[in-house]
Amino acid sequence: MKLIVGLGNPGKEYENTRHNMGFMFIDAYAKEKSVEITKKKFNGLYVEFVNNGEKTILLKPQSYINLSGEVVKAFVDFYKIDIEDILIINDDLDLPIGKYKLRPTGSSGGHNGLKNIESHLHTQNYKRIKIGISNDKEMDTKDYVLGKISKENAKVINELTKIVNNIIDDFYKIDFDALMAKYNHK
Repeated sequence: MKLIVGLGNPGKEYENTRHNMGFMFIDAYAKEKSVEITKKKFNGLYVEFVNNGEKTILLKPQSYINLSGEVVKAFVDFYKIDIEDILIINDDLDLPIGKYKLRPTGSSGGHNGLKNIESHLHTQNYKRIKIGISNDKEMDTKDYVLGKISKENAKVINELTKIVNNIIDDFYKIDFDALMAKYNHK
């Protein structure tokens, strides 16, 4: 079973903010697969379906991004999901808008949602797709990540959707080293 998690904050006030990249990309993937993320369990919105011949859960934690680990851990325990079958999609201040990076493991890079996941899973060895949101060094980080995405940046992010959807599809088919070799050079 695969668990694909998009990180973000619940509520209308956080829609289309930089910190909600995970939600945006998981919603785009669900749309491509013609499924809706509407079920509720363990403080998460999710859908369970068969994708590429394998049971899959698409998950949007509803606990606010800094507490995402509690929700992820509850799903991992309940469904007995192996760490190697988890893929997290999150925003990244260190990457420019429209860029992404695949990581098989590593530190949180200061991202509080990832810190909380690491704390609850007791490992940094989970896979992730980091989506660039750039960084405005002149703004407070909290204000910046919770700021709305401009129309210009939304177009750039929308163009990235197809690539991220392909990455998720390939997550089922090839090992993560091959996945990184295929996509990280872009």
